[in-house]
Amino acid sequence: MLLAFDTATPHVTVALHDGTSVVATFDSEESMKHGEMLAPGIEHVLGAAGVSASSLTAIAVGVGPGPFTGLRVGLVTARTLALALSIPVHGVCSLDILAAEALDAGLYDFLVATDARRKEVYLASYDETGGRLEGPTVVRPADAATGLPVVGEGAVLYPDAFPQAAGPTMPSAGWLARVIADERAELHDPEPLYLRRPDAATPGAPKRVS
Repeated sequence: MLLAFDTATPHVTVALHDGTSVVATFDSEESMKHGEMLAPGIEHVLGAAGVSASSLTAIAVGVGPGPFTGLRVGLVTARTLALALSIPVHGVCSLDILAAEALDAGLYDFLVATDARRKEVYLASYDETGGRLEGPTVVRPADAATGLPVVGEGAVLYPDAFPQAAGPTMPSAGWLARVIADERAELHDPEPLYLRRPDAATPGAPKRVS
């Protein structure tokens, strides 16, 4: 049993794959509630499939790019479960998850753009096989404007720059599980793929008062 989840967007997505197909899914309706929604999502898919955590044989997790807090919740959970159950954990670029679904929908030579906030997007380009050509990088939509099909929420948020919106808008844990099970993804260590410094920073040393 493969447990898969992604927390690189404002929503949590979880799925369970039995080695043949996806047998249970969970997608949170509330946004920016990663800490509150991931554990119930995992419990939901295990309960829906009628299995316990001890039945898991591997974990797949989206590594971003995405907001610092959301990624941290998903990756810490993945590493903790893998350690407790003595099973492997596989990281996958969250943009690659969207690309795999788009490819199976018939797209080719396309880009994936997800929301990076600050009026920017995380962007990567893909060829006809779904292989990543460039990226991911963080850019302003106007600087990456294109007439090619663009998958992901970025195309919805910035239609002037990406008029050919296509395919899914959010990564799906079901597709994450499929690309791992079918060995279609480049695997990464379960470490966050940050493309810029987090908004929150550790305060510096206080200045001396003369």
